[in-house]
Amino acid sequence: MAEYFTYFSCTLDVVTADNAARALELYRHFRKTQQFQGYTSGFALVATPTADQPGLLWIHDNGSGDTDDLLGFISELTPSLGITGLWGFEWSHSCSKPRLDAFGGCACVIDLASGETLGSITTNEWLTRTLAAPHTAGEA
Repeated sequence: MAEYFTYFSCTLDVVTADNAARALELYRHFRKTQQFQGYTSGFALVATPTADQPGLLWIHDNGSGDTDDLLGFISELTPSLGITGLWGFEWSHSCSKPRLDAFGGCACVIDLASGETLGSITTNEWLTRTLAAPHTAGEA
């Protein structure tokens, strides 16, 4: 039996150490809510402050790699912290055995003020579009 995996690792700068502490508190609450519902959150959140970025968070898959969980969390977190701007991340899909539809990647961009996803693309979309119209592949 094949096992499917989603992997990601990214950072989010929430600007201040206080915001990072609040983000961790909200993440713990998020995880407890999911555990109560019999579900495990699909990502881990760790504060990784630096001298230049005291509010830096490291976000990565935790073995179950659920990007929908991450997107839902970020879309609620950043407006509550007053974080604005654009943020994005990418992820990969993999499989323990060769399968035709089991490998690829994706990326998305989010407006942190609203939590709205502004755009996303999968490698499959790009490949299909490029093969269909190779001379316009670079156009968005």
